[in-house]
Order: sequence, then C-alpha cells, then structure tokens
Amino acid sequence: MKRLDLVTVAAGLALVFLTGSVEAGSTAPPAGDAPAATAVPAPVPATRPDKPGEAPASAPPAASPSADAAPPPGQGSGWNAEVATPGGGLVLNDEQTALVKKINDYFNALGDLKGDFVQTASDNKPMKGKFMVKRPGRFRFDYSRPSRQIIISDGEYLAIQDLDLNNEDRISLDQTPFRLLLRKDVDLIRDAVITEVQEADDQIIVGMRDKSPDAPGKIKLFLATKPELELRQWVTTDAQNLDTRVELSSLTKGETLDAKLFTIENVSLNKFHP
Repeated sequence: MKRLDLVTVAAGLALVFLTGSVEAGSTAPPAGDAPAATAVPAPVPATRPDKPGEAPASAPPAASPSADAAPPPGQGSGWNAEVATPGGGLVLNDEQTALVKKINDYFNALGDLKGDFVQTASDNKPMKGKFMVKRPGRFRFDYSRPSRQIIISDGEYLAIQDLDLNNEDRISLDQTPFRLLLRKDVDLIRDAVITEVQEADDQIIVGMRDKSPDAPGKIKLFLATKPELELRQWVTTDAQNLDTRVELSSLTKGETLDAKLFTIENVSLNKFHP
C-alpha cells in the first residue's frame, strides 16, 4: 500500500525544502512528545513510494525530477522570527522586487482558505483531496480514498497520519518551506533566497528556498494574476531532485474555519473527512 512522502514542503506549501522522507510510524515520537530534529520538510504533501507532508505537508499534475517567550497556542516560535542569513540567489531588479512584494501582500492579506487539491509526485500518480488553511501556520490536507492519510499543522508541528496503519510522524513546522508563506508577517525578500521571478501569460512564477539551513529543499509558486492574484499551484523539489506538484481548485475565501480542525489529535481518534 502506498503512503505519502513528506516533500518539504513546503507546503507550501509549500510546501519544498527537503532532504529526505520519513516512513510513517518509523521514527514518530509518541503523541505529545517533541519530535526529534530531522532534515525532512513539508507541505505540500507528496505521494508515497515513501509519504504525505507535514503538512503538507504538506497530496497533487505530472511531476518530474527537478525544479523568546513561549508562542501563543497554534503559533510556532519561528513564525514571527527572522530567518538566518542568505546564501546565493537572484539579485532582484526593481521589477522583480515589486513582484515579490506583491506576493508578500497577497499572503499577508490571505485569511482562511479552503478548496480541493490534486497532488502528483515523481511516480506521476495523482492523489486528490481537500485542504484548509488558517494563518498563521495552520493547514490541513485530507486525502481522498482509497488513501486515508492526513497532513495537519497546528502552527508548531506538522503531523503526517496514516489512518489505515494507525501511524503518525511529526516534525517541527520550522523545518518546512511552508513557514515562509504562512507566517504572521510574510516577507520573502527577508526570509527566502529567491531563485526565480517571472511574469508572463497572466501568471507570476517565483522560485525560492529558505535561508535557514534547517529547512532544505526548494519550492516554486505559480500565481494567476487574472481576474485577481491567486495561488494556483506549487512544485516542491527534494534533496534527490524529485518534484511534487500540487494544484488547487474550488477555492473558498471569507469563511471562518474552526480552529479545532487544526488540532493534531491522536491518530487513533482522528476522523477522516473526505
């Protein structure tokens, strides 16, 4: 039975900054324990030959080898802190800088969001499901049957749960690329190494990686510009240079999502929604 691969990332979701994958149940800490440090990133979920992810992590068309006080509940310590020093990337011109700032504004204005997703990893087998996002830092990907996996972030940790096998893995959300996009204050110029910026055919494409060495991997965002700016898909690339693509559809904004939906429950108690 195939499980999901945590391609960090993301996701975003962006998921995007990965160095490997985690086998469900293999190294997962018991519920409530802090996860051990790991080089695996998240959100945007990925199909298992190996797993989902943290988120994303995280779950969706064809992919190909690449492309100090305690935080409030639901917010990880890294969401409002600056990331480490840069290391290479584009020297942005004025036009590229304006585009990146436009994307910053989009994510900073983004409230609760939900919709459908299709995830395609390197095996080219699509997986579908529903997702929800509640900034800062919280998201959830519920994969449709026959898969029974969930990738969920409570703002501090990202959990990948397999309801069939009753297994769970958790990693710190700060080790995923999605932290760049779901922070309380998104600033990609400050926190990311920008590797690509282009605008064409009613679309903006931005590639990036986290400046933090703890969040390996990279992510590329695709945003439609008409009728308004909107995230449509992202591609995360792991340490093995394999891509996972996640496409979004049927997006709904303006609906307040219940914060309880982003609570990481014990895998044996979790309810599967799709």
